[in-house]
This record gives sequence, C-alpha cells and structure tokens, in this order.
Amino acid sequence: MPFIKLTKIERKRFLALVTCLLLAIAGWLFMALNNKYVYTAKTVLVYRNFPQNKAFHPLQSDTVDLQVEGTGWQLLFARLRVNPQSISISLDKLSSRNFILFSEQLYNVNGQLETSQKIISVRPDTLYFDFSKRTVKRVPVKLVTNLKFSRQFGITNDIELTPSYVTVSGPQEEIGKINEWNTDTLTLHDIHDSIITRVPMKQNVLKNVNIFPASVEVKLPVDEFTEKTIEVPLKILNNKQYYNVKLYPKKVKITFMVALSSYQQVNEDFIEAAVDMEEWKVQGHDQFTVKLTRFPDYCKLVKMEPEKVDFIIEK
Repeated sequence: MPFIKLTKIERKRFLALVTCLLLAIAGWLFMALNNKYVYTAKTVLVYRNFPQNKAFHPLQSDTVDLQVEGTGWQLLFARLRVNPQSISISLDKLSSRNFILFSEQLYNVNGQLETSQKIISVRPDTLYFDFSKRTVKRVPVKLVTNLKFSRQFGITNDIELTPSYVTVSGPQEEIGKINEWNTDTLTLHDIHDSIITRVPMKQNVLKNVNIFPASVEVKLPVDEFTEKTIEVPLKILNNKQYYNVKLYPKKVKITFMVALSSYQQVNEDFIEAAVDMEEWKVQGHDQFTVKLTRFPDYCKLVKMEPEKVDFIIEK
C-alpha cells in the first residue's frame, strides 16, 4: 500500500492544522470546565443539639443526597464527593415539632464545606423523628477480654474498672432491656507486668440510646506465679447426729499457683477443705470425697492429695 508523500510545506501546513485543532479542543474544555454544574453527592448525617427531655428515633436513613453546585473542574476531580464526608444537623427544633427542614439549615451546612462547592438543596428536605419518653439508667460495665500471658504470669486480683457503671439514656422500652454494657474487646499478648489502659465502650447500634462515658480505665494487676503446697485439716459437714468420725488422713495437701507478692501471705487460714457426711448416710459411699469450701480467687489449684479419704464412724 503506497504511502502519501507530503512535501515539506505540506507537512508544515498539516502540523499547523493539528495544532490549531488541539488548541481549539483545549480551549473548549477549559471554558466548559469553568462553567457551573449541579450534581448529586451522598453524605452521612451527624446529629447535634439533642432535645434534653425527649428520646428520638429517625424514621429515615442517616444518608442523604446533596444537590451540589460546582465547576466542571470540581465535578471532574471530586468525582461526586464533597468534603467533609459528613455534615452535622442541629436538632434544636425538635423541642417543638417532630421534623427538621434542611432548607432552614442550608447556610450552616454550606459553612461546613472545605471547598468552593455550594449545596443548593438536600433530598429528602424533611427529616421525621419518632419520640418517646426519655429514661436514664445506670448499668454495670462488662469487660470483654482476649488476654494471653507470658509463662507463669497471670491476674493476681480483681480487675478494676473506672467507672464500673455507665449511664444510658433513651426510650423506656429500650433502656429496660439493657442490664449491662460491654466494652470493646481488650486484646493483649505476652503480658508480664501490671497494665493500666483505657478501653472504649462497645459501639452503640441503637441510634436513640446514648451512653456516657464512652470509655473506661482498666487496671490489670499482673504478677509472676509460683507453686506452693500446704497441708489443710479436714472439716466434717452435716454431722447432725454428732457421730464420732475419724478420718484417714486428717489433712490433705493442696498444691496451687500463687503470685510471688502473695506467697508468704497465703497459708492454711485462706483455704478450707471438707467432707460431707451425706455421702455415707444418704449415698452409702465407703469413702469421703474431699471438697474445697474456701479457696482464694487469685490462686490457681494444681492438685489435691488425696482426693478421697477413708473414715470410721463410732455411733
């Protein structure tokens, strides 16, 4: 296929034609992108200025469509997004009615934008709310944990939560179902020392229920544990006829893990072991099973020797 051969002058004329065409297109695009356009952008609502004596529940989604006016450049580069990604709406009008009009708050809404874009309308323009009597209640905090300790380390005492109660407020029928409030999961690994940290409360999925405070302080008392063995005398339970009971042996050995800081403190006074006469009288057993009736929560039982004892009963 033969190629068209252009002379030097023809090549210059062709390049000039292409250049002019490109410049014309660029000029047209520049003028077009400088024009104003209206496009739709979705954003999330954040409520403020809650009515103090009412509990509310939105009857529509918290996402609205904004009719945004901006230049073609903004439409091209923003790609139908506004900045910020959420807008706050005042609910102070709910003290006298059950709906909010965006048209009354457009000036304040536009003041939240960080660009020269302008919101000209919102769809839907009216937000409706359902109301019920507001109730306040204090409920205990439940700590949710995923803890992994270094070898021979563990919790030495009760975990402290500050505060240990939170205040929830909202509709009476919703608040009545709430008896405790969980925290987010506290995840810690390779723990080998006491820890003080803050944990946020579990995210509230009920939009008409408020919680205060939003986080709690957690104190984890941690220490290294070691093994200790002590002998504990056996007690006899339910000896209602006051039989003369002889146990063999009279004491049992309790082996347990205890924190180093409590090693000297924990002795036979902190632990009680007993046998129950009902095993012989009601169940007819020829041996008593040893049971721990008192044992420190901050210790970990390893073994008990023996677990069953012989006995002689003199009537």
